Amino acid sequence: MMAKRQVFYSFHYANDVMRTQQVRNIGSIEGNTPVSANEWETVKMKGDAAVQGWIDNAMNYRSCVIVLIGSDTASRKWVKYEIKKAWNDGKGLFGIYIHNLRDPTTGTCKQGANPFDGFTVGEKKLSALVKCYNPNPADAYNAIRNNISDWIELAITSRQK
Repeated sequence: MMAKRQVFYSFHYANDVMRTQQVRNIGSIEGNTPVSANEWETVKMKGDAAVQGWIDNAMNYRSCVIVLIGSDTASRKWVKYEIKKAWNDGKGLFGIYIHNLRDPTTGTCKQGANPFDGFTVGEKKLSALVKCYNPNPADAYNAIRNNISDWIELAITSRQK
C-alpha cells in the first residue's frame, strides 16, 4: 500500500464545498482538515494579504495540490493563485472535475472550464502539462475513490522529473 500523501485542495468554496467534502471523506489522503465557512470568511475579511498568507501556510508542507473543478472554479482569483503557487513551488498538481458529484442541496452542476488553460509555461499552456481527470458520470465518487491515490503519485512523480 502506498503511503498517504498530504495534499492541498483548491476549489470554489461557495459553489463546491459539499462536493469537496465528499472527496475529502474518501480517506486516502492525510492532513486535509476542512476549513469551516466561518474560518474562511474570517480570513477573507482581513484582506488579500491575510488570504494569501493563509494559503501559503496551508500549502507549505503539502506535496500535491488537487484542483477540484466545478462550474466556476477556473475563474476564481484564489484558485488561480493556488495553481500558480503550486506550479512555481514544484508541487504535484492536477485537477478533478467534480461536477457529477451530487451536492445534497443543488444536485450536480455543469462542467467547468479547465483552470490550467489560463496559464502558460514557456510556449505551452499549463493544461498541456497538467492532467485533469473527468470521472465517469455514472459513478463519479467511486471513480475518484478508486484512482485518487494513483493520480496523486503520478502528479508528484511527474514534477520530480
